[in-house]
Amino acid sequence: MSVALTVEAVQAALKGLIDPNTQIDFVSAKSVKNLKVDGGDISLDVVLGYPAKSQFDAIRKSVIAVLRELPDVKNVSVNVSSQIVAHAVQRGVKLLPNVKNIIAVASGKGGVGKSTTAVNLALALAAEGAQVGMLDADIYGPSQPMMLGITGRPESIEENTMEPMEGHGLQASSIGFLIDDDAPMVWRGPMVTSALEQLLRQTRWRDLDYLIVDMPPGTGDIQLTLAQKVPVTGAVIVTTPQDIALLDARKGLKMFEKVGVPIVGIIENMSTYVCPSCGHEEHVFGTGGGQKMCKEYGVDFLGDLPLNLSIREQADAGRPTVVADPDGAISAIYKTIARRVAIKVAALSKDMSSKFPNIVVQNT
Repeated sequence: MSVALTVEAVQAALKGLIDPNTQIDFVSAKSVKNLKVDGGDISLDVVLGYPAKSQFDAIRKSVIAVLRELPDVKNVSVNVSSQIVAHAVQRGVKLLPNVKNIIAVASGKGGVGKSTTAVNLALALAAEGAQVGMLDADIYGPSQPMMLGITGRPESIEENTMEPMEGHGLQASSIGFLIDDDAPMVWRGPMVTSALEQLLRQTRWRDLDYLIVDMPPGTGDIQLTLAQKVPVTGAVIVTTPQDIALLDARKGLKMFEKVGVPIVGIIENMSTYVCPSCGHEEHVFGTGGGQKMCKEYGVDFLGDLPLNLSIREQADAGRPTVVADPDGAISAIYKTIARRVAIKVAALSKDMSSKFPNIVVQNT
């Protein structure tokens, strides 16, 4: 005698299916929505809290395969999508309208490939289906206009605001759009922080899931002011394996901890060099430094990237790796890192400021 298919049986089957990206089952992650069982027909939505367009098909197939093994199943209909929500920021810092999450990409020192990593991370999140913006916070050395291949000046439709520029599907704002390429920024700290706040708050961002902030290198007054005034959801630290870079990366990590910004994780750039002629792999700047630092501070290791000429050439040409070679091995690394960043952000505390009701006291 056949037993009628139940919602509980379907949920039990789904509880045994682990999301390959989060390593958590879909039921515990509260990803299963609109589950309906009608006789032998099952329909449900899997709603991920992170962008993963490249993974949708594989997840859909794995859910269907598991549910088809249940007795008395006839038809299985599964829809997979992403829904990104806003998460909490530092206490006392005002959230930005139309921006759900701000991710600061920082390094303790210059020359570790932070800007190139930031732009490819932003493009990878966009490739996975998110609405993404890029704020070039490096006032003294803005490089995002060149990397995104954007020229010209931003439009101003409303007074005291400007429209974001666009490149490869990203919304972007940079001091580089407002000055000549060879004009030096001979400004003191207060002018720089004021200019940055204007770039951040006066750009009319449009419904962003993530705003990536390419931070200036270092941990001085400007960086600290940014970390205190910009509503940051989490920070990503970029380093190279060499000891001097790691020493400075530790300072960057500590700065964010001091102002209450969660560390999303560490990316190790220029990790290995593979000879294009013979395939020999060399750890030019040392090995394992980033992972050791992660263990030391109890933060996630998001991934490592090779020292590769193409990464530099493609960024300099205004077509970073993720758009220049979207199906290549290096783009796959950037996309994996981007998903890890988004998953880590999705696990942070949600922003509840918009949920609180207005309390009105009446005399009766």
